[in-house]
Amino acid sequence: MVIRHLRDKGFSSPVVVSPDVGGLKMADAYSQALGAGLAIVAKRRKSATEIEALNVIGEVEGREVIMVDDLTETAGTLCSAAKILHERGATKIIACVSHAVLSDLAIERLKKSFVSELITTNSVPVRSGDGFPITTLCIAELLGEAILRIHDDESVSSLFKISETEKV
Repeated sequence: MVIRHLRDKGFSSPVVVSPDVGGLKMADAYSQALGAGLAIVAKRRKSATEIEALNVIGEVEGREVIMVDDLTETAGTLCSAAKILHERGATKIIACVSHAVLSDLAIERLKKSFVSELITTNSVPVRSGDGFPITTLCIAELLGEAILRIHDDESVSSLFKISETEKV
């Protein structure tokens, strides 16, 4: 569902970026599904709430970045990563987050950041971006199919695998 939405955006030279080491596996799956490049932001935490982005591993110069993460609450990681990606020449930066539990601080950070749009799902209630563009994708059909498969004792994990026909 998210992959389809990203494909419809018509990127010319996308690169999928993980804002940290923990999200590399998910970023790789997106990268393969989209036929896009792959990069990672190597970072170090100064404290529980403060991030110091150190380096970008992979090529982002002149490319559109799709930064993927599972969860954001304060958007500190996303915004720090976006800053270094912009400094390294990314032409556009879109954040794609499965669960956007957005605090007031997150909205303020996003509005001041190099992130041009946040794409998320309605897995949790998504608040207004207060002028910042947020696209919320509905996962009702996906959840319904998962419940049906559980009821019928069928595989749920296959819902999240990208078939060969869906790959670019």
